[in-house]
Amino acid sequence: MRDRTYSSEGVILSRKNYGEADRILVVFSKHYGKIRLIAKGVRKTTSRKRGALELFNYIKFFAVNGKNMDLITEVEVKNGFSWRKDLTKVAVAYHLAEVVGRLTPEHQEHREVFDLLIESYGHLTSVGYWQLFGFIQAFKVRTLEELGFLEREKPIPKNLDLYIEDLINGKLRTKKFLQLLSNG
Repeated sequence: MRDRTYSSEGVILSRKNYGEADRILVVFSKHYGKIRLIAKGVRKTTSRKRGALELFNYIKFFAVNGKNMDLITEVEVKNGFSWRKDLTKVAVAYHLAEVVGRLTPEHQEHREVFDLLIESYGHLTSVGYWQLFGFIQAFKVRTLEELGFLEREKPIPKNLDLYIEDLINGKLRTKKFLQLLSNG
């Protein structure tokens, strides 16, 4: 059980508008795994937290336990990643975030996967376009290994996306982004 207030580092995997000025965030945190947080008033133009709570930001945050959902009270950006101006790399970031978000359960720490995601987002700037497919595949293999879905030194499934979709009982939505970019 967490304390009433707590802090951690995390990456914003997804966000959804809620009410007139709030936003629900899915954060993959270093100490608590995947958690849902509500950011009150963050969509107001006067909100100090607004810029810090963008997708894929690596943040340090403070939160308070709430009745239905924990409330984010303070946030600071540790890394906003310079690749966010590159549409192709943003599509890759969406895909990595979806893989982590769909494969990990809520409230279970996965420090190795967290470190892998931060490391991958950090390296994404220097990855050439011709290297992106291999970069994505390596990320998926390491994530599956860390979560116990693949054994190290064993053959890797030919189609990792189908393997992941079988594990999550659903489709990976971000595959379409990557297909559009590679065709266009």
